Amino acid sequence: MAEGGSAPGCSAPGNEAWALGEWTPSWTPAEHAAAVSRVREAIGRGDVYQVNVVGHTSAPYTGDPVPALHRVATLPGARYGGVLVGDGWALATASPETLVEVRDGRVVTRPIKGTRPATAEGRRELLASTKERSEHVMIVDLSRNDLARLPGVGPVEVEELFAVRQWSGLWQAESVVSAPITGELDLASLLRTLVPGGSVTGAPKIAALAEIARLEPVGRGVSMAAVGWIGPDHVDLGLTIRTVAVDGTHVHAWAGGGIVWDSDPEAEVAEAAAKLAPIKAALAGPPAPTT
Repeated sequence: MAEGGSAPGCSAPGNEAWALGEWTPSWTPAEHAAAVSRVREAIGRGDVYQVNVVGHTSAPYTGDPVPALHRVATLPGARYGGVLVGDGWALATASPETLVEVRDGRVVTRPIKGTRPATAEGRRELLASTKERSEHVMIVDLSRNDLARLPGVGPVEVEELFAVRQWSGLWQAESVVSAPITGELDLASLLRTLVPGGSVTGAPKIAALAEIARLEPVGRGVSMAAVGWIGPDHVDLGLTIRTVAVDGTHVHAWAGGGIVWDSDPEAEVAEAAAKLAPIKAALAGPPAPTT
C-alpha cells in the first residue's frame, strides 16, 4: 500500500520522540456490555438477527507516528498490511479480511466471523462453538445474497466454509464466497452492493445499520470501510478492520464483534479488547531490550 503526503505530527530529526499517551475509550466496558444487551433485546423483538457492535478508543501522541503505523501494518496475518499518509492524516491497516476481490473472471468475498485465542484449546473451542458457527453462517448467507444481487454475475458458490486461520495471536473463522462474472459489472455497482461489508454490519443489513447508528457513541471513521487496489483488470479491497487512524493530535482505533441472541455481554467486551491488544502493543513500540 502506497504512502504519500506528510504525516500529522511528523518530527524532524532531533525533535520530540514518539510517545503514546493513555487510551480513552468512547464508552466504558459497562456501556459496551449494555449495548450488547440492547442488541439482544432487538433480536428478541425480531428486529434483527445479528448486529456488529463496534467501539472506539483514542490516545494522544507526540512525535512521528509513521514508524509506529508500520509496526501495525506488519502484524502477523495481515493480508492487507500497509500505511497511507496524507496532509494532516495517516492510517495503518493490518486487516486479514477481503471485502471483495475481482480477478480471473470471478468476484470473491471472504467474510470473517468468530474469534478465539490462538491456542490449541482456543481452536477447539472455536470449532465446537454453536454460537460462533451460527453467527458466521448468518454472515455467509448475507454475503451470498449480496453477491447474488450484483448485475452481471452467475451462480454464487461457497467455496470454503468456517476455515480457521490465525491473525496475531487469535484464531478467526473465514469463509470464501464467489461468483463468476457473466456480463457487464462496473465498480460503482460493486461498491454500492457490497459496502458496508456484512461482517461489520449484521443481518438484515439495513436493520442492523439502524441499530448501529442508535447504539454506537461515535462514528466509525475509516474503520469498517475498504482499502486496497483498483486496476483495469483487478480489484482487491480489504475490509478496514484492525485499522488505526492518526490526526494531528490523536491515534484512533476501533474493535467490536457480531452480536447474536446467545452472545454474552462480558465475553463480547473481552473479545473486542483482545482484537485491540496487538494493535495497541504495536503502536506503543517494540519491547525494551533485556540485559
